[in-house]
Amino acid sequence: MHLYASTPPPAPGGRLRPALLLATLTAVLALVAGLLLAWPGRAGAAADPLISRGKPATASSAESSSLGAANAFDGSASTRWASAEGQDPQWIRVDLGAAATVSRVKLTWESAYAKAYRVEVSADGATWTKIAEEKAGNGGTDEFTGLSGKGRYLRVYGTARGTAYGYSLFEAEVYGTVDGGPPPGGAFTVVAAGDIAAQCTASDSGCAHPKTAALARQIDPKFYLTMGDNQYDDARIADFRAYYDKSWGAFKAKTRPVPGNHETYDPAGSLAGYKAYFGSVAYPQGKSYYSFDEGNWHFIALDSNAFDQAAQIDWLKADLAANAKQCIAAYWHHPLYSSGGHGNDPVSKPVWKILYAAKADLVLNGHDHHYERFAPQNPDGKAAADGLVEIVGGMGGAEPYPIEQVQPNSQKRISGQYGVLKLDFTDSGYSWTYVATDGSVKDTSPKYSCH
Repeated sequence: MHLYASTPPPAPGGRLRPALLLATLTAVLALVAGLLLAWPGRAGAAADPLISRGKPATASSAESSSLGAANAFDGSASTRWASAEGQDPQWIRVDLGAAATVSRVKLTWESAYAKAYRVEVSADGATWTKIAEEKAGNGGTDEFTGLSGKGRYLRVYGTARGTAYGYSLFEAEVYGTVDGGPPPGGAFTVVAAGDIAAQCTASDSGCAHPKTAALARQIDPKFYLTMGDNQYDDARIADFRAYYDKSWGAFKAKTRPVPGNHETYDPAGSLAGYKAYFGSVAYPQGKSYYSFDEGNWHFIALDSNAFDQAAQIDWLKADLAANAKQCIAAYWHHPLYSSGGHGNDPVSKPVWKILYAAKADLVLNGHDHHYERFAPQNPDGKAAADGLVEIVGGMGGAEPYPIEQVQPNSQKRISGQYGVLKLDFTDSGYSWTYVATDGSVKDTSPKYSCH
């Protein structure tokens, strides 16, 4: 929108006289205010927070596996959802996680836009109520403000395409307040572990991953993180279905995994079984690395098998540059520092340097099959108050490794006891406990504040 106002001729030298300048500014501001008030459904920015970022999403169709619904809610301007081409109607929806009051919706269309569509909310995902409608869309960005819709689910229901192709959204942003639950930025719990499913099942009394899964499910966190080597030995799709799926698979939809080195051993191809099993859960942005937000935290899931590839490093830098959250946690498989059998892995040092420069807070790793926590340290392994806190958490079910050479800044090490990390996050800090499969707490961390 371009606003114009007539002004008196300028004073000598090209400047407006003070009195005339004041009058001109007043007139322009009044004009802008009047136009905004006259167009309440499309102008202005609501104060309510973004409540849709990283939430589970589905769609009526997807043009390909790399153009899934989750791409419209990942906060990235370079990923998108695209429906099947040439078909009406099509829809995309997001689960906000709880009943919410929606005050604003912003849609950023790709060139394949919707000419006509409805924005709808639903309490149960079955009965829908229209809260906004576009009948003559022309692509670009559409923004609806001043809304008062209530529901757990929101969908964009396209009835007429603007092109011969399908419907395609770079981003769909939903703003509002969550009812009957903690507001965005409040406290939440996460369960994490790495090195999980050996080739055994609960029928074998010595099989550990069904026990860690039972503990993880009992804790009932906001979501689960895995730090790689999710399935042994070669991580084939048949093995995922036979073992991992029988334990940790019970909460796959709430799991945010990363691959380990064993996921690369698949005879069908590196990460083939991993990708086939987890699908868009592990590839929400079409890559083996991704990020998402929860509360005041930004979580970054990385593929440490590919730290030598520029594409992931460039993505990480861009992701951190775009982050608006105060607190940052990153997780991947190979630890930079470890007192276990694998020891320190320098492949992670360049990533540490990037995270440290971005004032990240927490790093979670697996690979060595033990539990270990480190005091805050910089990428060179020097104790630093503004350093990263690292946890090695490879005790999810694979055979334990002994502690071999204790590293500087290592504060606690436990080997031989299976369990999970129970991480408690707030909008300004975090802490955790290491819980064994019998429910006993084996270690409690200090309480840390975000940088």
